[in-house]
Amino acid sequence: MVINDQVRAQPRNRLVTAVLLVFGVPLLAVTALRTVGFDGGWYTLVLLSLTPYAVVYGALLGGVSLVLRRWWTGGIALAMTILLAVFVAPRVMADEQPAVAGKTLRVMAANLYLGRADAATVVNLVRDNQVDVLNLVELTSAEVSALDKAGLFGLLPYRVLHAAPGADGSGIVSRYPLTEENYTGDSAAKQPGAEADLGGGTVVEIVAVHPQSPDTDAGQWDAQMKDLSRAAGEHGLRMLAGDFNATLDHAALQTVLSRGYHDAGDERGAGLQPTWPADATPLVTLDHVLVDKRAAVEDYRVLDVPGTDHRAVYAQVRLP
Repeated sequence: MVINDQVRAQPRNRLVTAVLLVFGVPLLAVTALRTVGFDGGWYTLVLLSLTPYAVVYGALLGGVSLVLRRWWTGGIALAMTILLAVFVAPRVMADEQPAVAGKTLRVMAANLYLGRADAATVVNLVRDNQVDVLNLVELTSAEVSALDKAGLFGLLPYRVLHAAPGADGSGIVSRYPLTEENYTGDSAAKQPGAEADLGGGTVVEIVAVHPQSPDTDAGQWDAQMKDLSRAAGEHGLRMLAGDFNATLDHAALQTVLSRGYHDAGDERGAGLQPTWPADATPLVTLDHVLVDKRAAVEDYRVLDVPGTDHRAVYAQVRLP
């Protein structure tokens, strides 16, 4: 009788182990992709964007495995979880900022969702947060008219606008005089740049970021992300803000950061605040303000805008 019970238990034990291993495949995939820094195509990009959730998933999988006495499975799952936590955990801790005493610049970026965002809310956010530079993506001609009617250009009179149908329009609006510049090569029309003259010899280069969404063309997304990754030492003081269609777990964005930038949300311990999809339950952080490492991030916020599927992002920066 004892022998029969043991024989019946063996297939059940193998089945439990097999199920745990199957559940471990996504965790292994995320860990491997994130560790080696490989974005791949659309499906792996989606998987990588869920890295913070994989930390929770891995902890649960490891705990269940240990409870079921699958020591190797549980141990490996927890080891992968710890590795992913090393990447993710710093985003909830504020970092020490450079000791600088230059001018303050307040930057906001908003994806207008094909020109459907509520223009009055955008203008109110600019006014309430004393925004100096506003980057707008998915900017249409109709939205420009709505923003004008709501009073945006009375607050921020200088502009570089490339309005276009659909998702291809972008623009920069500023309290300070702007001179349009090509900072992003082939994607300059979609990702416009401008030099903002703050006076007193202080000049800041601004880029409105919106690479191609990888669900439509992952190759174009990668190419347009590379247009952003010129080293900070190769140009003046620069800030990149907008919808990157990327999280901090994507290698392409990490490459940009490695060229001399800090993510403002990460610097203030708010790097896990999700920005998309704002018209449902925000899950991932696709919108960023990247700041030259020579500047200090004094404040960072994620702001709601009715009518769009993205939250706006805001950063207050002290310049060197």
